[in-house]
Amino acid sequence: MMDIKTAVAKLDELQKIQYAYSHAMGIVFYDAVTTAPKDTAEGRGVALGILSGEMYRKFINPEVDELLTFLSGNMSELDDHRKREVELLKKDFDRTKKIPENEYVEYQMLLNEADSVWHKAKEENDFESFRPCLEKIVAFNRKMAAYYDPEKDAYDVLLDLYEEGLTQETADAFFLKLRERIVPLLEEIMKKDQIDDSFLYGHFDINAQRQFSDYLMEKMCIDRSHCGIGETEHPFTTNFNKKDVRITTNYHEDNAVNSMFSVVHEGGHALYELGSGDEHEYTAVAGGVSMGIHESQSRFFENIIGRSRPFVKNVLPKLKELFPEQFRTVTAEQLYRAVNKVEPGLIRIDADELTYSLHIMVRYELEKQLIKGTLEVKDLPDAWAAKMKEYLGVDVPDDKRGCLQDSHWSSGSFGYFPSYALGSAYGAQILKKMEEDFDVYKAVEDDDLSPIVAWLTEHIWQYGKMYAPGALLEKCVGAPFDPQYYVDYLETKFRDLYSID
Repeated sequence: MMDIKTAVAKLDELQKIQYAYSHAMGIVFYDAVTTAPKDTAEGRGVALGILSGEMYRKFINPEVDELLTFLSGNMSELDDHRKREVELLKKDFDRTKKIPENEYVEYQMLLNEADSVWHKAKEENDFESFRPCLEKIVAFNRKMAAYYDPEKDAYDVLLDLYEEGLTQETADAFFLKLRERIVPLLEEIMKKDQIDDSFLYGHFDINAQRQFSDYLMEKMCIDRSHCGIGETEHPFTTNFNKKDVRITTNYHEDNAVNSMFSVVHEGGHALYELGSGDEHEYTAVAGGVSMGIHESQSRFFENIIGRSRPFVKNVLPKLKELFPEQFRTVTAEQLYRAVNKVEPGLIRIDADELTYSLHIMVRYELEKQLIKGTLEVKDLPDAWAAKMKEYLGVDVPDDKRGCLQDSHWSSGSFGYFPSYALGSAYGAQILKKMEEDFDVYKAVEDDDLSPIVAWLTEHIWQYGKMYAPGALLEKCVGAPFDPQYYVDYLETKFRDLYSID
């Protein structure tokens, strides 16, 4: 017979083993998309196939089943942290054991291949070369959703993987509210004289941009001894543990602020991971609880802080120092207006704050159709172009700037995209609550973001995955999620910017 003390020791051992395999596979992925030579996917595929197979067997076996069943039946003898560990692991176990091991490994190897193929396809504007991989990934996602919960709609199952409790019904209502308020406002703005942002384009030395990234990370209170920065095609953040977090960016010689806002965005993700409580390390509770909450932090720093008047005013002297010719005559107000200019465009990660969620709606609607089977992968480029024309009024000239622009589908992340829009909305509600406790923009004006970092650490970051996303947000702001805060925030900001009554 197993006793609680023995079971808890086995639980710790299991979680350390899971951490070790995740760390190893994460390093392989990070290397693949940052510094590895282009045609090196084959060897990684072999390594990842072996590692993922071993990880599967270490987790999905009768001993672990017995352990989690025993602990689940003796929750009253566990503290809250242990209860949450067991809850998360049991949910993951019950879901993963439904996937045959050979298919689990096959899928990991497919994703490794797809990432390499996608990079090349995007570079060469060649959707057809990526299409076979994407068809397999879509088929796998349908199949895995059926394994996880055959009674539920497949796309609802996938949404829940990234934002626990999220359904199409909820997401549809949320996006409808955004359409009702954002689209008419966008139409009003497009009738106004456009803001001059020409000084943001020209030639900007890459090494100087790297120096600016270091400056921004320091300004955000990011501990550089525990957070590095790399370069990749599609910026992302990965965490191995709370003392080893990596962000990435992509530098463009012809654009001064593209990398700036990717660094601030990814820096928000990094701060969340760095702020997770020490007691969560190497357990299932470590790190951010969901992609929606994670995006609330990255987009909070990118837009609510990073595109605010006081933040822009404070970084302008550094821009003048690093790029004296380009910014010599630029004023703080000119820079503020330029980085907040509303201009429907092709590229999601370059989208202005107002139209950004329209990009997410395009992907959300296409994902639903792909998973339901009402849209074939071969027809994706045309469907993408039609949605972009409908929602943003832009013509898509090629697949590189169309359906090949994001890395998410090559990594199998169906159900992820709505998190970006939800995260933006969460952030506006979090701002409202934060402003009750101190003058947020006075702290930014004083060039001291530490009160903001401390508040978020206390109210969100320290908890890791202790609470489900909806419960954590409610614990933070004292009320359930309400998208009204987001649309009010957008209307107030952009009506002021464009002098619309």
